Amino acid sequence: MTLAFIGLLLLIFGLNAGKISPAAFRFRGGLLFTGLLLLVLGVATAVVKQIEPGEVGVQTLFGRVQSRILTSGLNVVNPFVNVTTFDTRTQNYTMSTVHDEGQKSGDDAIRVLTADGLEVVVDLTVLYRVIPERTPQILTRIGEDYQNKIVRPITRTRIRDNAVYYDAVALYSTRRNEFQARILSTIQTDFQRNGLELQQLLIRNIQLPQSVKGSIESKIRAEQDAQKMQFVLQKERQEAERKRVEAQGIADYQRIVSSQLNEQMLQYESIKAQKEIATSPNSKVIVMGRGNGAQVLLSDK
Repeated sequence: MTLAFIGLLLLIFGLNAGKISPAAFRFRGGLLFTGLLLLVLGVATAVVKQIEPGEVGVQTLFGRVQSRILTSGLNVVNPFVNVTTFDTRTQNYTMSTVHDEGQKSGDDAIRVLTADGLEVVVDLTVLYRVIPERTPQILTRIGEDYQNKIVRPITRTRIRDNAVYYDAVALYSTRRNEFQARILSTIQTDFQRNGLELQQLLIRNIQLPQSVKGSIESKIRAEQDAQKMQFVLQKERQEAERKRVEAQGIADYQRIVSSQLNEQMLQYESIKAQKEIATSPNSKVIVMGRGNGAQVLLSDK
């Protein structure tokens, strides 16, 4: 409306230029044209409001919030209204121990007390969105700074309220998913009541006290060593079984051979061996027979 106000002043000045001074009358045409142009531009910009994609606009007229919500695109409005835009896309709010990782600088993680009286540090990210239909109520009851007035305090409070039902070790390991589901349910209800939709709650890290962490790591190492020993014992048992089967096979072979071995078979095997030696191309000495009647044959090929 500023342009329209300036344009109106120029129009009034141009219409009364002759009464003000003869010199001003010479610029009467320019003043009227400029004033009319500024008046038209001012009214046009005041009447037409552009809302960007993923946003909605809430109108306020003389301190009263209007129920009509402006959607993305061009909207024709009362030139006297003030339009407040709200981002309706998914937003995140991170509370972390890492410097400058979240919305607050420095260590902004959540410190909670568990059922066994230990302090646990939780890094968390909240994914949420503004419900478009509820934006007039948000502007009326909360204002534009809903992150610091709703998202942050509710999340931190509900996590502290629910952490007291879990031991530190269980919260870190076996019941972590249960804890996440529990706080998701409670925070979701509170967000819905205030015009926000909780989409996901991500527990990024849980830090235990150093003494508890050391005990857990020692326990894990002991369990890993026990599992390794079980593997070694199992391997040794398998190797022992293999050797037993191998020895049994050798024993069975020797027993079978011993039961079928006789004089005629030995003589037959001896003849076969001597025949193979005799037919080979190398130099050889062949002893045939046994005792004093043995014959020695020499061959050089």
